[in-house]
Order: sequence, then C-alpha cells, then structure tokens
Amino acid sequence: MQIKYIKRYIGENSKWLAAILCVLMIMAAVMFTNGITYSEIAYGVFLGVFITVIVIVAGYARYYKALCQLQYLQENILSEADDLRTPEYMYEEQYLDCIRLLVNENRRIQNEMQKRQQDITEYYSMWVHQIKTPITALKLLLDEDMNTWQNELSRIEQYVDMALQYTHLGAKTNDFVIEQVSIDEVIKASVRKFARQFIGKKLSLTYEPQNIVAVTDKKWLGFVTDQLLSNAIKYTKQGGITITVSENVDNAVNAVSIIIEDTGIGIRQEDLPRICEQGYTGYNGHADRHSTGIGLYLCKEMLDRLGHQLIITSEIGKGTKVQIEILTKL
Repeated sequence: MQIKYIKRYIGENSKWLAAILCVLMIMAAVMFTNGITYSEIAYGVFLGVFITVIVIVAGYARYYKALCQLQYLQENILSEADDLRTPEYMYEEQYLDCIRLLVNENRRIQNEMQKRQQDITEYYSMWVHQIKTPITALKLLLDEDMNTWQNELSRIEQYVDMALQYTHLGAKTNDFVIEQVSIDEVIKASVRKFARQFIGKKLSLTYEPQNIVAVTDKKWLGFVTDQLLSNAIKYTKQGGITITVSENVDNAVNAVSIIIEDTGIGIRQEDLPRICEQGYTGYNGHADRHSTGIGLYLCKEMLDRLGHQLIITSEIGKGTKVQIEILTKL
C-alpha cells in the first residue's frame, strides 16, 4: 500500500520534480561557465537535492496522513463528517464543504424517511382499529334493513379510500391531472355517495348548481369534498348541510369558493388551529371515539399540493363552515 501511495505521490508531483531538476542543471551549467570549481558545483547541486528530498519526504508525510484520514472518513462518513481535519488549501476547504452538505442532506432525507415511516405505522394502526367498527356492525346487522348495510359499506369504502390516498402523500411525484373541472359534477358525485346517510339521519341538504368551472384536479378535489361532507354528516345530529359555490374575478385572479356549512356540534376555538394536524382529534375526537384525526390532515395536504386554500371557522353548538378557495391566474 505504501509503494502504491509513493508512486501516486511522485506521479502527482512529477512536474515539480522535473522543474527542480531543470533548475539544478541550469544552475550547474551557469556555475561551470563562470569558472566555478567542480567541488563547489557539486556542493551546490547536493545542497539543492538534499533540500528537495526533505521537502518531498515532508510533503509525502502530509499526503499519506491525508489519504489515511480520507479512507477512514469514507468508511465512517455519516458519523465522522463533523470531525473533518482542518484543510490546508482552499480547494480542500471547498471539497470538505461539499462533503458536509452531502452528509447533512443525507441525514435530512433519512430523518424524513424515518418520520414518514413512523407516521405510516401510526396511521395504519389507527386505520385497522377504525375499519373493525363497520365490519363488526355489519355482522350484527345481518337482519337489519338495507339502508344500514349501505351506510356501513360506505364507511368501509371511505376508510379504504382514505388509506390509499394517505400512501400517495409520501410519493415524490403525483398523478395530478390539472384541467377545467365542473364543480357541480364534483359536488353531485359526493352528495350521491352520502345520500343514504342524509336520509337515515333526516338531515336536509341545500345546494343550487351554479355551472361554475375551476382549474383543478377532479379526482383529488372529489376526495376532499367527500371527506368534508362526511365530517359534516358525522357531527350533525339535526338540521342540515348547506353547500354554496361562488366565483369572483379580481386583479387577474379567478377565485372559486366551495363552502360546506353544517348545523352540527361545532369545534372549539382552541382546537381550530390544530384540527388539520395529523392525528389531532380535539373535542370532536372525544365525541367520536373512533375518529383518527386523519381526514382533515389529508384534505389540507392535498389542497396545499394543488395550490388551493382550506379555511375553517366554527362555533360550539352552532356548526362548522369549511371553505375551499381555488385561485387561478388569468
């Protein structure tokens, strides 16, 4: 190994060694033409060679030490990156800066992956417990009416769909299809899914189609409206739900608002800032012990990726108003 390093060191410094040899030869020739004795010329050449050897040996010692440190760093890059040797030259400092940046980026990615894996594990643990509820209910309702069956099957379908969308959050790419979307079609599809629950809970629905079109992703917007409508039905015992769609063009920006307003139990003011956090259930979570606190988190994440806004206002005992703002530059 030492011989390999020596050969590489000499090869990397061959130009300097050749330059020093040329200088010594020129110096000897000049001294010879000026009548300097052979002994003095030999002494001068010997002195130059001796100093050159000392410099070469000292340089190789530093070279070998640096190579050993780099080899050790290569084998322990993640744990030793903060203890890099002090660079002697500017180019070494730049290389070390690049190494530190790469190591920090690697640590950041690993931390994100660990956090993501932890979130997935926690969510599916909650999801498994949640899906057991409608399955158990179906077993107990074999002799009940078809409406109850449909409601429980709808809940299972919703939970499965929610789990599927949750897995998409970790993907670096998405399957968004941004196009002109009829808001009426999206809302009507969501309403049809929950029609039996409206009837079963005797809740009223107020909605007037507006023939408004917005630039968004139809599938993901439909998923969000499904979740928001499901929450509105879940936490509304009497009264009804009102869906309003409006459009406003101002300062070269087209704003389409979708508002879902219910007369349910409402959300406490202290819970509002956190209701879109993953796993946070707040007051409603205590009201519904099967709640996972994942629905609004998914809605917020999806709308953020689409560049839309989610605005939620509420008052205990009077209901909740959820607003989706779709902003498009003209």
